Amino acid sequence: MVEYVIPLGENARKRHYHETIKGKVIAFTVQLEAFVNGEWREIIRYDSAHGFAHIDRYYLNGRKIKKELNLELTEALTLADEDIKKNWKVYQRDFLEGK
Repeated sequence: MVEYVIPLGENARKRHYHETIKGKVIAFTVQLEAFVNGEWREIIRYDSAHGFAHIDRYYLNGRKIKKELNLELTEALTLADEDIKKNWKVYQRDFLEGK
């Protein structure tokens, strides 16, 4: 099992967790969080809960949208890490602006 948190600056962080068996990803979560009003809030979460790879997008008003990724878990984990690394500032801004 691999688990870590990376501070991204500007009250944002990436939380990463994955498990493998014989080099194959069997479970993962990669989540972007923002520190808002004294607490860490989810913005974007890629994970394999419910038995499939998907992305959950959270909104400041509490709304959440789930989208299936139709990818193998290893591919989805790579996509999640790359997407959050590249786009975290945009996701954070949109979240804080209610977009």
